[in-house]
Amino acid sequence: MQYHLNHSDLTLVLALVRGKTLARAAEMLHVDVSTVFRSIRRLERKLGEALFEKGRAGYLPGNAALALAQQAESAERALEVAQLSLEQGRELVSGTVRVTCTDSVLHSVLLPALARFMPGYPALGLELSTSNGFANLSRRDADIALRLTLAPPEHLVGNCLGAVTYRVCASLDHQARNGTTDLADMAWVAPDEFLPDHPTVAWRRQHLPSVVPLYRCNSMLSVAQWVGAGMGVGVLPDFLLRADPRLCPLSEPLANCDSALWLLTRPDCRSLRSVVTLFSELAKGIHL
Repeated sequence: MQYHLNHSDLTLVLALVRGKTLARAAEMLHVDVSTVFRSIRRLERKLGEALFEKGRAGYLPGNAALALAQQAESAERALEVAQLSLEQGRELVSGTVRVTCTDSVLHSVLLPALARFMPGYPALGLELSTSNGFANLSRRDADIALRLTLAPPEHLVGNCLGAVTYRVCASLDHQARNGTTDLADMAWVAPDEFLPDHPTVAWRRQHLPSVVPLYRCNSMLSVAQWVGAGMGVGVLPDFLLRADPRLCPLSEPLANCDSALWLLTRPDCRSLRSVVTLFSELAKGIHL
């Protein structure tokens, strides 16, 4: 007869996966080491397969042990949500929402907003990923996206959170030691071929065709960090300029180089309470 797992089995496996040694697992479970050893061996016999392999680093979980530990964590999380609901006397927003954005938006716009309101949602989990395209939502790999664009895809729904302008920027140190005000004679930091259609690239090629960037980066956040470190000048969005006190503008907002920040989701996500809640909080909490 096939063995039926119980809660104690899952708790045992999770403790050994987390602790990696019998001693740490025993400490977590408030039992002695021999009890953990016998219990694991007994469970493996009943399941008909080895769950762990003994190695120099401790007990290494196999695929079956990792799968059981994942289920145990889900059960643990469900109990935590139930306990919080009882203590707070209301139904909590729970689940995991997958969010995607560029690294520059993540560090300068998204994380400050999350820090303000996420403590009010202790049962709501987030998975964050950074990318520069809309493919994540299209492939259903994400539920919410923050994207810099003037033309969001028609199959997505969302809100425009505000206009984004760009300026030529440098660090205060770079300005202090640089002897020229001619942008064409300065060292430039710019996106590389990873962002070939970025509006800052188009602007530089049109207005400063003789400039060959000395430093290239694969993200706008990296461009901002290099410029902030005094490596040269670069074109940056205003929200990155405001986020780094080392940076100063060398120009007014550049013509034909503006964009907008969009908060987007898939139409089918509008029925999910967790997604709708996070979407609403971000729409209220992000200010450009």
